[in-house]
Amino acid sequence: MSPDASPGGGTGRLPDAFTMSGSSSFSEFVGRVAPELLPGRRPLPPGTSVEAPHSTTIVALEFAGGAVMAGDRRSTMGNLIANRDMEKVFAADEYAVIGIAGTAGLAIELVKLYQVELEHYEKIEGTLMSVEGKANRLASMIRAQLGLAMQGLAVVPLFAGYDVDDGGGRIYSYDVTGGCYREHDHHSIGSGSLFARGSMKKLWRPGLDAEAGVRVAVEGLYDAADDDSATGGPDLVRKIFPVVMLATAEGTARVSDDEIGQLAEAVVAERTANPV
Repeated sequence: MSPDASPGGGTGRLPDAFTMSGSSSFSEFVGRVAPELLPGRRPLPPGTSVEAPHSTTIVALEFAGGAVMAGDRRSTMGNLIANRDMEKVFAADEYAVIGIAGTAGLAIELVKLYQVELEHYEKIEGTLMSVEGKANRLASMIRAQLGLAMQGLAVVPLFAGYDVDDGGGRIYSYDVTGGCYREHDHHSIGSGSLFARGSMKKLWRPGLDAEAGVRVAVEGLYDAADDDSATGGPDLVRKIFPVVMLATAEGTARVSDDEIGQLAEAVVAERTANPV
């Protein structure tokens, strides 16, 4: 057997598609080489429905020096709690975070693909993508999921990042068709978003520091859980608290569970003393 031959009878060399020049998009590359691996290329058979866990409420807000994003930990399946400690907020790259609402399994798969997409771009181009470019790239990936969304498997993320050029936080929301919208000050998605937005509208103010921003995010989720059964509040018994991440000039960072736990206990004690 020749040195280049593989046990399966191949040459052991990469196919031509792997060595051809092309765009810096990893998802476009996969779409050319193995399109069946993309989530949006795996539609359900006609007339099929899937009862899948859904993630619920995500909040994001800008503060002086960056952005904060937080998500509750509950996923639901119909009227049942499917998972009590699901994580829905992730680092997208060094300066951006992404939170997910909608069909949980597909949403997590989309996040992983998006993380590789940004890393692939950085390796090919030798530079970070702008925060607006990251937001638009995510929009195109959501648009590719439209077939699944039409079958009831919708994924709607929330994106936030630190703009290294302007030195501030940026928030972008989406719809299932891939529409991308710049949000100002604060925003929320998911089943409890209406209540979280009302809470943040009253608590947010210009010039918040990171600590105050985290407090507003946690209180927004608390108010969402108070009125929306699909949103999980802080679980003081099981020690399950929201996932909170920051995007600043120093990069992305997750606020420790100990810090969020202390903050959640303070919010619960304050509301207990003055329930409304």
